[in-house]
Amino acid sequence: MFSLQSFHNLDLPLFVLAGPDVIEDEVRPGQTLAFARRLKSICEPLGLPFAFKVSYDKANRTSLDAFRGPGLAAALDIFREIKQEVGVPLLSDVHRFEEIEPAAEVLDILQIPAFLSRQTDFLVEVARTGKIVNWKKGQFIAPRDVEHAIAKMTAGGNERIIITERGYSFGYNNLMVDMRGFSIMKQFGYPVVIDATHSIQLPSGGGGQSAGEREFVAPIALAAVAAGAGGVFMETHEDPEIALCDGPNMIPMHQLSALLERLKKVHQAVRD
Repeated sequence: MFSLQSFHNLDLPLFVLAGPDVIEDEVRPGQTLAFARRLKSICEPLGLPFAFKVSYDKANRTSLDAFRGPGLAAALDIFREIKQEVGVPLLSDVHRFEEIEPAAEVLDILQIPAFLSRQTDFLVEVARTGKIVNWKKGQFIAPRDVEHAIAKMTAGGNERIIITERGYSFGYNNLMVDMRGFSIMKQFGYPVVIDATHSIQLPSGGGGQSAGEREFVAPIALAAVAAGAGGVFMETHEDPEIALCDGPNMIPMHQLSALLERLKKVHQAVRD
């Protein structure tokens, strides 16, 4: 079971935030529940704490016509079913103030999207729920400036914060991960995660949609864990080629177990 009870104790086991990019059940009924079961069965034997991530609305797609998901109202029943049937903690991103409270009633981790990572009132309001907050570092924020976002989120007393690195804008349609950033961000005393799938994204690089370089997911994840990341965030799908959003970034689910096993060994070696 996923647990980060002591958020200022960074000597934690490697933890995993993983799942498909978006709920696709309106096209493929029952898929999200099946993916949650499959990912639990992958992480549990490895002894890796796991939270299931899936978005109910992709509000920042490149194109107006891109698939966004079912929205929060339709997703709530799916989330409840996963909690009842699979019993794993749930993570999803929130984009609007009016979504925060109803999402917090079901989700265990509320994610602040990278493009909203400096929106003061939004950060304060999400943290006010008392839920774990997964803050995605904006592609425009330097590692040392993360402390200002932390101050916003902890102002109301919520210390349950995860910092997730997802790459920094590096020219047009490209991202880079600065491995120095993990050491810098760990100094603030909260768990730091590598988003290994969005870090290899080519934003808007696919002609009206984002492209990606999936072959670099493993190298980025392994390097980040060696550099001090305490958790990994990965989007995954049984068949990324037919995924309705961000397929080029995703790691195929059948490859996940072997990669997580390698990451666990690196994490242990760094701690030793």
